[in-house]
Amino acid sequence: MKILVINAGSSTVKYQLINMEDDTVMAKGICDRIGNEGSNIEFRPMGRDKIVVEKDMPTHAAAVKIIMEFLTDPEIGVIKSMSEIYAVGHRVVHGGEYFNKSVIITDEVKKAVEACIPLAPLHNPANLTGILACEEAMPGVPMVAVFDTAFHQTMPREAYMYALPMEMYQKHKIRKYGFHGTSHKYVSERCAALMGRPIEELKIITCHLGSGASVCAIKGGKSVDTSMGFTPLDGLVMGTRCGSIDPAVVTHIMEVYGLSTKEVNDLLNKKSGVLGVSEIGCDFRDLELLYYKGNERAILALDMSHYSIKKFIGSYIAAMGGVDAIVFTAGVGENNAFMRKEVLKAFEYLGVKVDDERNNVRGKEREITTEDSKVKGFLIPTNEELAIALETQALVK
Repeated sequence: MKILVINAGSSTVKYQLINMEDDTVMAKGICDRIGNEGSNIEFRPMGRDKIVVEKDMPTHAAAVKIIMEFLTDPEIGVIKSMSEIYAVGHRVVHGGEYFNKSVIITDEVKKAVEACIPLAPLHNPANLTGILACEEAMPGVPMVAVFDTAFHQTMPREAYMYALPMEMYQKHKIRKYGFHGTSHKYVSERCAALMGRPIEELKIITCHLGSGASVCAIKGGKSVDTSMGFTPLDGLVMGTRCGSIDPAVVTHIMEVYGLSTKEVNDLLNKKSGVLGVSEIGCDFRDLELLYYKGNERAILALDMSHYSIKKFIGSYIAAMGGVDAIVFTAGVGENNAFMRKEVLKAFEYLGVKVDDERNNVRGKEREITTEDSKVKGFLIPTNEELAIALETQALVK
């Protein structure tokens, strides 16, 4: 069974074709600058070099058709015809309260995704466009929506509700939703497998740390709390996002600097985080090099980032009444041994013992604590595309 995974952005379509018999990626790539000059497709067939070709892509539908052409090309393609594709799995950022699991896409599902556009105005329109484009290009092929927010729909009310007038929740659904759900679910299940224990009896804290970052408390295989909130701005100090701050700071900034709603939103999402603190950049690798050279701004930015991760982990240990394992994943989590050690050191009082040799690794699945560590630490590379494909396979099979 071959499943195509689609992740549509405002001007991009990322894709992977996965053979579910052995979970191998047959081909992957991205269509970039859709609707703009210089639009192109990057195509990387398994075991061969990447190919980048400029192609006119006025719409997402045109991009999907070009993906199909490359996948079936007699010389560089990996399948003979599109009939080999059994189903398509779509990443959809926001499912609101409509969906607590992945679903086969119907007209009702598309209406619900559209209804969630006010909650994710940058992402859901593009996700819906990708669905419609694939339906047009591949009529009759089953389509599945896999939601970033669905995994967190198991949070209890005291975790997801905000202490605002109840009308704001009842009429406008203002509450915590959480994101990165597909990643948190995938790595927590891998963690249980590595520990050789049923996930139902484990308390796991997963740290998805990239330019966007979130921490999730998973008890018995279910999300009970997570650091991102109504939007992906809340929670940790991130690459360019400020994370949790006093809400009154926002109105104060608007008054002092005379900023509009859009301008302050841009400030908090695109000019803050470690970028705003360091005034150097948002690449954690660059900041780490400067950290060791004694650059004060880099030191402050990374210390703030590490502190915010420790704080959320600590609060989730309290909320769950303990923890069995702490997992690091995503770009920074998988590749930054320095950060992992700095964070785990804070929990030595719980019997956490980092194994420096095990931890000295990038992007490889492994335990990074000692054999006698009372709480286990793991590096587990996330694979959201495979997770989407597995969800799709389970629904259409």
